[in-house]
Amino acid sequence: MTDAASSPRRAALIYNPVKADGPRLCHAVTALSHEYGWDEPLFLETSTDDAGQGRTREALASGVGAVVVAGGDGTVRAVAEVMGDTGVALAIVPSGTGNLFARNLHLPLDDPERIIRAAFEGRTAAIDLGWAELTQEDGSSSEHAFVVLAGMGLDAYMIANTRADLKKSVGWVAYIDGAARSLPAAKPFRIVYQVEEHRLHSTKVHSMLFANCGSLPAGIELLPDASITDGELDIALIQPRGPLGWLAVWRTVWWQNSVLRRTRTGRRMLEFARRDQSVRFLRGRSAEAAAAAPTPIELDGDEFGTAMRIRCRIAEGALLIVVPEGATTPVGD
Repeated sequence: MTDAASSPRRAALIYNPVKADGPRLCHAVTALSHEYGWDEPLFLETSTDDAGQGRTREALASGVGAVVVAGGDGTVRAVAEVMGDTGVALAIVPSGTGNLFARNLHLPLDDPERIIRAAFEGRTAAIDLGWAELTQEDGSSSEHAFVVLAGMGLDAYMIANTRADLKKSVGWVAYIDGAARSLPAAKPFRIVYQVEEHRLHSTKVHSMLFANCGSLPAGIELLPDASITDGELDIALIQPRGPLGWLAVWRTVWWQNSVLRRTRTGRRMLEFARRDQSVRFLRGRSAEAAAAAPTPIELDGDEFGTAMRIRCRIAEGALLIVVPEGATTPVGD
């Protein structure tokens, strides 16, 4: 917990004007600033040239005591990249297509005023932040934060093939269309991977996922053991084999992870079930994978081009988030 009274009494709102209702949010932040006796707030819009990192640095440089971010997972990711290890609280107003991070935090998706109010009341919790170092074919590298997951392979193709107009009209369901357009041409590729400092492995996959949290919309648990407070990555190797391989992937992710694991009887059934190797789950504080050719990368649903190598790590407790009163969030007191 933090004491809001000991922090500078000014809030900043960083919002994506394409995704968020800027006027409504500005009004709410201003009204609550007055109600709680804080100074006039700072309003900062993201743009195509600045997804949020620069705006966040500007807010922090002005000495704000709390940052409210409104946008999709990409905007939240960009702001969190700068907010890590600052000790300044971040309030997340879901305003995007999937809102995966907000869903994993069990934040209210349709009550922005409730979340913004919590930023002034000072109820916070420390959660983990993921980092992905990407190495290009020419040997250059860059590091970027992620709050949900980083992916190498088919999931990045799927995001690239998702139509922007469809996302705008039907939301996260558009990703199903992207998956359908990606699967026919999907081919496995060979990687060499390592979890922490353990021995190297070589295998063929369609995707390798590095997750900070693992819930998807519609109650789907992609990585059911993933936790944003355990200081570890949850890793999935997606490697369907044969014509029915994708059915096995779906059975693992939907039936086993998302249905059976919810009940005691279902969990007992899984203890005796034959282990399917179409999806393999691993865990560690860090992990890396290298491919033989440049391979598509995605971070929190945004395309990040291609890379020869990806190395991911978890910064435990690096991000301080606002927890609304009464929220059934997996973090808090």
